Amino acid sequence: MGKLGISIYPDKTSEKEIYEYIDRAYKNGFSRIFSCLLSVHESKANIIKKFKGINEYAKSKGFEIILDVAPCVFSELGIDYKDLSFFKETGADGIRLDLGYTGNEESLMTFNPQDLKIEINMSQDTHYLNTIMDYRPKKNNLIGCHNFYPHKYSGLKLEHFLKCTQRFNEYGLKTAVFVTSQNKNTFGPWPVTDGLPTLEIHRNLPIDIQAKHIIALDCIDDIIISNCYPTDNELEALGSMRKDLVEFDVILDKNTPEVEKKILFEELHFNRGDISEYMIRSTQPRVKYSGHDFKIFNAPEILKKGDIVIESSEYGHYAGELQIVLKDMKNSGKSNVVGGIREEEIFIIDYIKPWQKFKFKQYK
Repeated sequence: MGKLGISIYPDKTSEKEIYEYIDRAYKNGFSRIFSCLLSVHESKANIIKKFKGINEYAKSKGFEIILDVAPCVFSELGIDYKDLSFFKETGADGIRLDLGYTGNEESLMTFNPQDLKIEINMSQDTHYLNTIMDYRPKKNNLIGCHNFYPHKYSGLKLEHFLKCTQRFNEYGLKTAVFVTSQNKNTFGPWPVTDGLPTLEIHRNLPIDIQAKHIIALDCIDDIIISNCYPTDNELEALGSMRKDLVEFDVILDKNTPEVEKKILFEELHFNRGDISEYMIRSTQPRVKYSGHDFKIFNAPEILKKGDIVIESSEYGHYAGELQIVLKDMKNSGKSNVVGGIREEEIFIIDYIKPWQKFKFKQYK
């Protein structure tokens, strides 16, 4: 995964609050900012005055800043798509076209002398991107970012999200998605405040679970918090989590022996390539711990979805193999449940693909 990002709305809050937010995010490893011009209706001079100081401060901390615009903003400000110098004056590193042109304009824009990134909307499943690519853009300056959706039930369906994202992945373009803070009284650029996720299924989930799901999907580079302001705990949760793989939170069975704990928390696991409908299988521990006597200590009659199993020595050469249960099934009486995945993130196990890596950490 690439960068973690935040969103700022200079027309909605004070500069002091924004600077404090940038500092909080910086301390937690964030390095990207989404900033919105769509809801700003002021002169060029006032916009530069409002945005430049904030953007320059953020850049001094190593942030990349993308301004959200549309053709109507160009028209309102009297800006030609062939001259993007105004956006450079604001201190931005790029612009996001919430709505686009015909494809040729976007291609020409990627060659801007200011070397600004041109970010396009990823959430429409059309041939828009293909058309831009037909006009041979400067690919290093072309990136994509999904929308966010303030209205309940208006967010993207997962299948649509994946289909749209695949178009960008096929061209090797950098991608981004929005997750939403669950802090009370958050806001975005518009009056509606039902949360601001890209995916509808994320709207009411804890923010770290949203991010883990995106990481499990393994198709997006940057993850951006869309609403202001997340809690310190939310920033810390995203900043401290693994970005290169899913690290599941585990509620450990109190009777789990030390060797089983080592297998659970110290090993890098991956799903076998010959996948099962009933379980994710991590088979390397049974090789590493071959010969160890894995005694039966917790073998419930039914293995439930989200249970984490380490096979006992009663299962012969399977002894020490770690499994995540995908479907409820009857226990042979030989399988030990060492813990269970945190309830809110059990659904993520359905998205672990063959050979995909994952780890565990104890949930507190």
